[in-house]
Amino acid sequence: MKPNFEFEKPLVKLREEIEDARAKFEAKPSEKLEAKIAEMEARLAKLQQEIHANLTPWQRVQISRHMNRPYMLDYVKLCFDEFVELHGDRHIGDDNAMPAGFATLGGRRVMLVGQQKGRNTKENLLRNFGSAHPEGYRKALRLMRMAEKFQIPVVTLIDTPGAFPGIGAEERNIAEAIAFNLREMMLIQTPIIAVVIGEGGSGGALGIGVADRVLMMENAYYSVISPEGCAAILWKHREHAPEAAQALKLSAPDLNQLGIIDGIIEEPLGGAHNDHQAAAQALKDGILKALADVEALPRSSLLDARYEKFRKLGQVEGG
Repeated sequence: MKPNFEFEKPLVKLREEIEDARAKFEAKPSEKLEAKIAEMEARLAKLQQEIHANLTPWQRVQISRHMNRPYMLDYVKLCFDEFVELHGDRHIGDDNAMPAGFATLGGRRVMLVGQQKGRNTKENLLRNFGSAHPEGYRKALRLMRMAEKFQIPVVTLIDTPGAFPGIGAEERNIAEAIAFNLREMMLIQTPIIAVVIGEGGSGGALGIGVADRVLMMENAYYSVISPEGCAAILWKHREHAPEAAQALKLSAPDLNQLGIIDGIIEEPLGGAHNDHQAAAQALKDGILKALADVEALPRSSLLDARYEKFRKLGQVEGG
């Protein structure tokens, strides 16, 4: 059995030993072997808890990129209802890397915007590996303004290695599209909840990340640059990505401690890829709680609170 990650090798080895013991037990049952299997299973549970309670930032980055991790449209199926996708930015065209539309969550209508990756070559080509073009960000803003008009909250699900850096995107002004979203989202007069569900890479994530509450899944990351990109610049080699991940403070626990995000949504043991349903329920509960908190604030102070939230980031307190 091939391990998903290097740090999970001890778990894989122990699982293989348990499977061998179970096979022997089925062939020739005995109380001694049954007791041994129970002891090994208890050891496995304890070891799994220890490993995943002490993950390094780089290990969390690896989990955030797991191919079986729930993507935006997986969460749409598992915790949102009546999703009606809307298309186009009314300037260039549609962007399949940025699905968006009306949905209901816990019986409440919301405008849902997110970034979608693919699990195979065909899907990745359709979704552009989760890296949106300028028209994706313009579509997102168009629909946020529609949500403002109808006074319904906006929910964004962030999962991208970064905005698309290709020639076409540059020609259509990707930097301007993201910068424009940063400014305009600060002025949208309806509650906005953003959740980093996987990768939160650079401006590609920020383009739909200005919100009243910014949450992160436990094993997601949110960073100005990927660990590999940082390592290539500072150490001149991608092999230093683990050190870069540590230095960037990109994990949910670090960002929560620094006040960059407003909360962490816990994942099932081992990561969201191990239990999509449990991860979806945790995400749903986290979004609904954040919405309730924001909607309890006077609408007249919504924009001021949002502005102050981002204005204080990076401030140095004390002498």
